[in-house]
Amino acid sequence: MTGYSEKDLHLAAAAGVRAPSLHNSQPWLFRLHDAAIEVLADPSRVLPVVDHDGWATRIACGAATYNARLALAAAGHPASVALHPAPGVLARLTPADPRPPTYAEQELHDAIPRRHSHRGPFWPDPVPAPVRVRLIAAARDEDGWLDLLVGTTAVNGFAEIAQSADRVLRRDTTYQAALASLRGEVPVSAGAPLAEPYDLLPQRLFNDRPRANGRDYEPEPLIGILGSPGNLPMDHTVAGQALQKVLLTAVASGLDTSMISQPIEVPAARDQLRRSLGRTGFPQIAVRLGYGTPGRPTPRRELTEVVRDFGPGPDRINGPGAGEGTGAESEA
Repeated sequence: MTGYSEKDLHLAAAAGVRAPSLHNSQPWLFRLHDAAIEVLADPSRVLPVVDHDGWATRIACGAATYNARLALAAAGHPASVALHPAPGVLARLTPADPRPPTYAEQELHDAIPRRHSHRGPFWPDPVPAPVRVRLIAAARDEDGWLDLLVGTTAVNGFAEIAQSADRVLRRDTTYQAALASLRGEVPVSAGAPLAEPYDLLPQRLFNDRPRANGRDYEPEPLIGILGSPGNLPMDHTVAGQALQKVLLTAVASGLDTSMISQPIEVPAARDQLRRSLGRTGFPQIAVRLGYGTPGRPTPRRELTEVVRDFGPGPDRINGPGAGEGTGAESEA
């Protein structure tokens, strides 16, 4: 196979748009350039107040890249991936040798349309040890790491960090105003029910829907901290791919997931979380895992909005989330 076609581009983009993103911002673009499929950040979808350095945008685009890879592999056209190969380009997918998809690739690809954030309470059933091992291996396969918090002490310690970070963000009036303007991006049906003072973990306020009687949040949730060895822009994109493989592995194993970003958004909380893990790497997102009731995915942008032709070079795509720079529960 000498190069990808427009058909391949649309196949990859249709899977890519099913990735998670902060506040359902969906900050990705896809294009065919020199017979390669490129993933770029959409400057019009970057959240400057909430995601001022582009961290969340790169996580989302990394997750979209992983979905695109799976779609191409499932079609028998697997990709070789180069991350940040040029300014403004987060990932470039070029054809590898054609082959049938592996069982693992097909299983994860089939999970893409079933993956969505579940912000409601989970049942208290424990996640079996073999599934936990699969989740950890999924992050490692994509050059990330996943620490699953075990025991009341570890979970309560994380909850204290998350609640503290949430209080910091709630006191930031500019941040809260930005969140208020984004509430329409997450449908009411996809939001968490109203928080109660005794809840262990913080919730974003996207609606005023009360929880059903007897449906409190699980007393000891399974929390995974996903991270990367470094904290440069490329590390964020790497973490996005690792995150998506973990999420799809969870779905394929019958689990539901939601994300908690507050401890990552507040630098002091992130540093505290990192020290609590005893890790030399950098936490990039927290994931709650468990067994929930059926939910519905959030709407996605049409392919006509995300598949574009920007000419011979990527310069017009540059922005705070695009390529180089410094360097959540509210995703969909």
